[in-house]
Amino acid sequence: MSLLNLRSAVEEADLRIRPHVLETQLRRSDHLSRLTGANILCKLENLQVTGSFKARGAANKIASLSNEQRMHGVVTASSGNHGAAVAAMLARSGGRGIVYVPTTTPQVKVDAIRDYGAEVRFHSDDSGEAEIFARAYAEAEGLAYVSPYNDLTVIAGQGTIGAEIERQAANTDMVVVSVGGGGLISGIAGFLKGRNPGVKIIGASPRNDHAMLCSVRAGKVVVHADAQPTLSDGTAGGVEPGAITLPFCRELVDDWVLVSEEQITDAMRRYMTYDNQLIEGAAGVAIASLLDIAATQPESIKGKTIVVIICGARIDLSKLAKILV
Repeated sequence: MSLLNLRSAVEEADLRIRPHVLETQLRRSDHLSRLTGANILCKLENLQVTGSFKARGAANKIASLSNEQRMHGVVTASSGNHGAAVAAMLARSGGRGIVYVPTTTPQVKVDAIRDYGAEVRFHSDDSGEAEIFARAYAEAEGLAYVSPYNDLTVIAGQGTIGAEIERQAANTDMVVVSVGGGGLISGIAGFLKGRNPGVKIIGASPRNDHAMLCSVRAGKVVVHADAQPTLSDGTAGGVEPGAITLPFCRELVDDWVLVSEEQITDAMRRYMTYDNQLIEGAAGVAIASLLDIAATQPESIKGKTIVVIICGARIDLSKLAKILV
């Protein structure tokens, strides 16, 4: 898909999902701006409907289905946030859903899915494997499948964040985005670069688990062979074979930053202390990556306007307690 067509798809999604999601605030972080010497604006998707940006893609996809499809049943796979978003949108439209999650999904995210009325089923300890199984189950049962990222309609929904950034801060020089399956960064980058090819897009991932970056380097979807547990459960796990986000990530992401668990913890603690917002690990990855750039390449961002996507807020209280100590 060309950037022009992707921009058009995002613009259509921006109108379609407006009754169902919030246009989130783009708020300056004085603390991060002082630390980095840049003008840091935080896109507060942690305050989005269902607690993460995933509501956007889910709203766009569910709205594209027929009433019959929604009522017959929808299947999805998720590490948590996407499942909650799909469940919420189905609850609003009267549909029903089954959400496959890996066994490593935090309980707070499992509870959120169930609270919105969807059935939770566990499969594997890897989100990529859960996706493969869920898609096969949906096909076998004749049910609609809603991918967390491997779907242009979902990508266009996530790209509405880019449309809002363009309205809120047209002079943006750089956007830092946490990457799991790549739907969020594909949508944002595709929209913004369609108008301004000079905007720099930074992919942020945990050093412990970065399947998309491994795939970008390999030129095909591969697993991160030595992946380890990470605070960023929202970006963890494998990428679905044949994912359409891989070519987008290869073409549109200008640079990648890998951060340690210590950096993620420090970033989360800083943001929650100085910016007074609850965030989850995946959001901490984006902040940590910004701080890593500021430490290693300070002149590259000095005086620039940089948007950091604060992608979500759902975190288990046990993890939160350890971070805040």
